[in-house]
Amino acid sequence: MDTGRSSSNHNESDVTMSETQRPHWGSKMGFILAAAGSAIGLGNIWRFPYITQQNGGGIFVIVYLLAVLFIGLPVMLGEITIGRHTQRNPVGAYGRIAPGWRFVGALGIISGLGILSYYSVVAGWTIGYAVKSIGGSLDPNGFGAFLGDWRQQIGYLAAFSLLTSFVVASGVQAGIERMARVLMPLLFLLMLGLIIRGLTLPTAGAGLKFYLMPDVDKLTTKTFLFAVGQAFFSLSLGMGAMLTYGAYLKKEDNLVTCAVAVVALDTLIALMAGFLIFPVIGHGLHKGGPSLVFVTMIAQFSHMTGGTVTAILFFVLLALAALTSTVSLMEVFISYLIDEWHMRRLSAVVLTGTLSFALGVPSALSLGAVPSLTHIIHGKGFLDIFDFAFGNLALTLGGLLMCIVLIYRWGFRHAADEVLGSSPKFRPFAQTWKILLQYVAPVAIAGLLIYCLVTGTGLS
Repeated sequence: MDTGRSSSNHNESDVTMSETQRPHWGSKMGFILAAAGSAIGLGNIWRFPYITQQNGGGIFVIVYLLAVLFIGLPVMLGEITIGRHTQRNPVGAYGRIAPGWRFVGALGIISGLGILSYYSVVAGWTIGYAVKSIGGSLDPNGFGAFLGDWRQQIGYLAAFSLLTSFVVASGVQAGIERMARVLMPLLFLLMLGLIIRGLTLPTAGAGLKFYLMPDVDKLTTKTFLFAVGQAFFSLSLGMGAMLTYGAYLKKEDNLVTCAVAVVALDTLIALMAGFLIFPVIGHGLHKGGPSLVFVTMIAQFSHMTGGTVTAILFFVLLALAALTSTVSLMEVFISYLIDEWHMRRLSAVVLTGTLSFALGVPSALSLGAVPSLTHIIHGKGFLDIFDFAFGNLALTLGGLLMCIVLIYRWGFRHAADEVLGSSPKFRPFAQTWKILLQYVAPVAIAGLLIYCLVTGTGLS
């Protein structure tokens, strides 16, 4: 197995991901920024604040941080370890470490494509609202009309799909890594600027008190459940993205520091999102989901000095966060096509982009443009059904099966050997990692899966 860089004589877009030609990150920092970008998305910047608001405020934040440490980090390390060891896409990776369990990788690939299809719809809204901000035509009461305009819905979906395809088509180093090195610092600076602006608002004090001051009386079973769900989902676990990115790591890259850095960056951005949102909206209860960003935040921007500029920066920020996530979702399917079907990267990108766009069209039209798509099963529209099936059930099941395969099929000793080969100082913590993967993470993830199945609703 060749674990060095791809030959510089090859165009990365034109080679298959064979073991002798497999592309790798230009540096460990490139992986960290790209993987953190995959994890940092719309879920961090708007989902985390409203989930926090609806589940106890400060006490939820504490439980969330514990969930990240004891569930998110161990599972993250497990995924990238499998990827680096096998140097393959999810299907090929599971086929190598546990023959007969390739379906776990297939589940991740299907989940990733499904999520990409409807995620790109929502991501397209960020472009649309950035355009509206620049044109000075933002209206907090205009979101429904926007969703019902099929031309805008399809157009912005196509725009975001093309943007994602362009980045991925350029390859691992020239496309994904280069994008991450530019966009991640820019995203951080935009967030910092918006946080500073928000802290000057009269609503800041009440919002920060709710966000930072834990109230034990608000601690419930639901608080734990949603904290674990947010920790798990915000890190892009269970869909093969981290496994795929881990497969581009070199053997000398320290897996532990890579996992810790990605989790730390993702958590930092989530916490910063709270400092961005709560000073603007105060402590009052607001609707979650798209309404928080495309209605509540716009209403607040309209009442503040410099609100137009703030709105432009905010929606550009959201678009950048969405792009770093859609790129990783597309790369999962691309790596599968190149590894298993020996397709050239450009051909794989065209096929994947076309598939995700086609699957995204019903979601784009299901929120008002085509009434027949808005209530398909128990009042759920096409986008909601896809979110429940892929973004909740399949994702959670994928994470649970990963733990089972790593511990009981591949064997923890092999996983530990892979980690210790580049991270020898991790040896005193290896047994703790095993306990978390064998008992703590599976029980928590199984709880999420049971909740979704019993209630018929997702954790969003």
